[in-house]
Amino acid sequence: MSAPVPQHVPNRNERVYAVVSLIPAGTVATYRQVAALAQVDGPAGARQVGYALSALRPDTTVPWHRVVNAKGKVSPRGRHGREHVQYERLALEGVEADAKGYIDMTGYEWNYII
Repeated sequence: MSAPVPQHVPNRNERVYAVVSLIPAGTVATYRQVAALAQVDGPAGARQVGYALSALRPDTTVPWHRVVNAKGKVSPRGRHGREHVQYERLALEGVEADAKGYIDMTGYEWNYII
């Protein structure tokens, strides 16, 4: 999988934001998928994506809510209740979760094509 952002962008967070901004409404990507596309290497790449997204300001236009964990669930946030905000934003885009909070990744996962 090749990165959709220039490799020379030195700032990890900016690479993550560039990739997340490409995720279309109505789809989701995993932290690991974003890490690979943003060239955030290593076993902790997915976690680094989480750190980058948690650094976003509340008024950001980066669609952070479109990133979920490998199980297809919203990961807990530092502030209580943020998970509900993410599920609500996804629902507004047509992404539905089941009663246990799982999103059907076969139906909603973003398939980036080069």
